[in-house]
Amino acid sequence: MSTHIWHEHDKSSRAGQATWTAALAGCTALVLSLAAAPAEARTGHHHPRDTARQTLPANDGWASHGTGTTGGAAAAAERVFTVSTWAGFRAALAVEGTAPRIIKVKGTVDAVSAGCEAFAAPGYDFDAYLEAYSPENWGMDTDLSAEPDDSPEGLRRASAAEQDTSIKAHVPANTTIVGVGRNAGLKGASLQIKDVDNVIVRNLTFESPVDCFPQWDPTDGDQGNWNSEYDSAVVYGATHVWLDHNTFTDGEHPDSAAPTYFGMLYQQHDGQLDIVKGADHVTASWNVFTEHDKTILIGNSDSEATAAVDRGHLKSTFHHNLFKGLVERAPRVRFGQVDVYNNHFVAGDDYGYSFGVGKESQLVAEHNAFTLPDGVSAGQVLKRWNDSPLTAARNRVNGRTTDLIAAHNAQNPDVPLGSGAGWTPTLRTEVLPSRAVPSVVDRGAGAGRLR
Repeated sequence: MSTHIWHEHDKSSRAGQATWTAALAGCTALVLSLAAAPAEARTGHHHPRDTARQTLPANDGWASHGTGTTGGAAAAAERVFTVSTWAGFRAALAVEGTAPRIIKVKGTVDAVSAGCEAFAAPGYDFDAYLEAYSPENWGMDTDLSAEPDDSPEGLRRASAAEQDTSIKAHVPANTTIVGVGRNAGLKGASLQIKDVDNVIVRNLTFESPVDCFPQWDPTDGDQGNWNSEYDSAVVYGATHVWLDHNTFTDGEHPDSAAPTYFGMLYQQHDGQLDIVKGADHVTASWNVFTEHDKTILIGNSDSEATAAVDRGHLKSTFHHNLFKGLVERAPRVRFGQVDVYNNHFVAGDDYGYSFGVGKESQLVAEHNAFTLPDGVSAGQVLKRWNDSPLTAARNRVNGRTTDLIAAHNAQNPDVPLGSGAGWTPTLRTEVLPSRAVPSVVDRGAGAGRLR
């Protein structure tokens, strides 16, 4: 199979500074003009016309801290690749060296075009798996970790290992990955930004990877549970990462279409974005996160071993993102100083919560807008997992300024949350009043809207 990689010469030129200043007095005409403006103008980006060579502007969230984030902007012509297949994409990532590289993605690159059957180990049979581990035959007291390699669980493990190897793509340092045009994306892939510095990912639609071989754990909760792997993007121990104008979605495989086995949803999705294992200085801007359950996890454990790695790290900024039709974790935070401002949250009927307040989290959530349906209260926006104070000011729920902490405490008096995250964000682009956020974000966020 051809890998479809082409080197190309950079034809970019420097554009003039695009600025946007407004008094934001709140009049309707002003809000409409903001919504219609290009994203670069709204956020003050100073970039060349070639989006592949654009860099994160100064003061644009935690990824601008220190050395900033430039990705592969300085790539030589021979380290600029255009790809249209999964093999080509992984080959471009595998080119040796950490000198800057740019990977331009054309069209939808499918990591699982051959289907789940291509990963199955010889002898694996899902019906045999269900038969062997049904509650009637296996019980609910013992997990499957000790099952031998030739058992249904052993064959599932072997199949899962093959999928793991096949769909993960490891991103080197000093890399920009950018979609070309309005219809570029990665389907069924798991982007691994692991233990590297200086990565930019923009203008891509990520269709969540489907775990072909979820594991049944009868000891998980009172009823057992199906556990799946593979996030769309993982920032693992990496620093200076900018994710901008992407769309994260379950696409053709929503949870609503998944079957039920042993009385539990056959869950084939994990997260859309994880920031874990001491990762630091991440900015996620102008993305759409939609149609998903466990969306964004910052810090993946309360354990002391994990805490030793994560304390003082996981600094992340989320601004001008649209969170729509999600169940939970937008985001769920442990340990990190996380700044969430100017985002629009649109809840559906299966909404659980938006902000998960976890162990030693230092969450600042300001100037956000929430659109909640009937039957969903402002008291659900926050979910307390640990008693960590947060800052939540100047947010609006269904058009009205709302104290989210007070709303949570009124609804959950036995598990109140305290106010005051203990730090003040300074790395912000121009901040919109929360009343302007829905119009501006809904029109500007997501893949295909990068200019």
